[in-house]
Order: sequence, then structure tokens, then C-alpha cells
Amino acid sequence: MFGTLGSNGWLDFVPIRFIMFPEVNLPINSDDRVVWRLAQANQMILLTANRSMKGKDSLEQTIRE
Repeated sequence: MFGTLGSNGWLDFVPIRFIMFPEVNLPINSDDRVVWRLAQANQMILLTANRSMKGKDSLEQTIRE
């Protein structure tokens, strides 16, 4: 994704930094509620394709709350 944005010139206009779990000392198996709270606390945009959609700590439930 970063390469696509860079090759299309977006990074010249919008400073974007991609952060991975290890960079913020977050275990890769963190539940969605923890991930969402970290993103919100740091004014991050959360891009995901593999988070769970069911349960009390799912991303769907967390956002609804």
C-alpha cells in the first residue's frame, strides 16, 4: 500500500506513516478493543482486513460502543 501511494505521488501531499504492531509494543494477537483504543488515543487511522467481527471485544462492537 505504501508503495502504491508513493508511486502515485500522494506522499508528496499527505504525510503518511504506517505503524505495525511491534513498533507500538502491541502483541500481534491483541483483541480489537485494545487495537482500536490505541489508534484512537494516538489519532491514527486503522486499516485492517483481518480483525474479528464477533464478540464483545470485536472491532464492530467496540466501534458501536
